[in-house]
Amino acid sequence: MNKTIVVFASLTFTGAFLVSAIQTTYASQAGSLKLNANAKMIVSPKRAQSHRLVVQVDVNDPALMNLALNNVSNTVQHYSEIGQKVEVELVAFGPGLHMLRDDTSPVKARIKSMSETMPEVSFSACGNTKENMAKTEAKEIPLISQAKVTKSGVVRLMELQEQGWSYLRP
Repeated sequence: MNKTIVVFASLTFTGAFLVSAIQTTYASQAGSLKLNANAKMIVSPKRAQSHRLVVQVDVNDPALMNLALNNVSNTVQHYSEIGQKVEVELVAFGPGLHMLRDDTSPVKARIKSMSETMPEVSFSACGNTKENMAKTEAKEIPLISQAKVTKSGVVRLMELQEQGWSYLRP
């Protein structure tokens, strides 16, 4: 029983101490605001915020490809409506490379249309996957004109994330 009272008293004291510290911090901040109340406030012009999104496609599934393109389109539209910049890069590798293949893409017409109206969107094709498909199929793998080849799709995703890009895998 006595141990319980000691623990309760310790917790009460700790809580009271924290509340007091928070109140002191806010009071000192409010005081500094009052001291500077006659100073002129200089507001810098609002900077246009910039956003960057990288989207991964690694599955040969038309529904998933269309979902990824919907996500890209909705993102671009959202930031356009609020007057902020956005860059979006879709990276396709593994079976997802079919999205950017000229001979097998179920969404190439949609990508062409998006590229014409959304210059902030780019498409990267994994060079490693392209080489492996060429060996397996014993032919050159044609890509749509909107696709640029990157050495490794996975490395591209990693590097963009390290640069602060947001990541999406639909």
